[in-house]
Amino acid sequence: MPAGLSDQILSAHRERRPLLMGIVNVTPDSFSDGGRYWRPDDALAHALKLVEEGADILDIGGESTRPGAQAVPASQELERVLGVIEKLAARTAVPISIDTSKPEVMQAAIKAGAAMINDVYGLRSEGALETAAALNVPVCIMHMQGEPRTMQQAPSYGNVVSDVADFLKERSTAALAAGIRPEHLVLDPGFGFGKTLAHNLSLLKQLEVLREHGWPLLAGISRKSMLGAITGRESAKDRLPASLAAALLAAQRGAAILRVHDVAATRDVLAVLNALADAAQ
Repeated sequence: MPAGLSDQILSAHRERRPLLMGIVNVTPDSFSDGGRYWRPDDALAHALKLVEEGADILDIGGESTRPGAQAVPASQELERVLGVIEKLAARTAVPISIDTSKPEVMQAAIKAGAAMINDVYGLRSEGALETAAALNVPVCIMHMQGEPRTMQQAPSYGNVVSDVADFLKERSTAALAAGIRPEHLVLDPGFGFGKTLAHNLSLLKQLEVLREHGWPLLAGISRKSMLGAITGRESAKDRLPASLAAALLAAQRGAAILRVHDVAATRDVLAVLNALADAAQ
């Protein structure tokens, strides 16, 4: 599974045809759907629905990283996600990603059937680099200024695009030095993680600059507060049109993976984009 997933991601990067990563939050407090898929059976049913809608990857998370979120111990995170991963791995061939920063959760999740690590802390937790290298699976390294509890209090940059690019370059260099294979690296600028609306818009507008480093990019903008600030939609569930617009813009700027809540609708957007690309000149 991991080698096949790497090939899919690299192909999406080269051909500019993004994969869709469906979000499955097994948490009581995620910003968009916290509590909705809290029970394992509900999470499993939701994940399988995303598969039917065309998800290429399923991202399972047991700890909320919304602004102000409190950390949970590894034991609680494992209790939330392991059963869901095991059941999903037995029911679908769609690769599963584990959204975690804890090495012990990474290890257990991959053993249970996950095929990718998605770490919002950029493999900065003690032992995370070494664990990810030993597990030999694709890994997404994300930029975040601060931590979820404090990241939105006063984010500040000299130049947000170059600062994020420098961080991602440093972390990718550290990942390679730790033994993570080049074809396993994915980078994420971390929309909404320690960034103002202006910072987020600059990153989206200049996403191609980050792509120039050569690694596939993941963009996670779906339903985020930046879209609410632009549209005036206070409820995350009312941000679908804005989410689709953001997904289209990220795809046009070279994102290889779009992390989304609304797989079916985003799949339709990409179908139109791809049809235009395929149209005879």
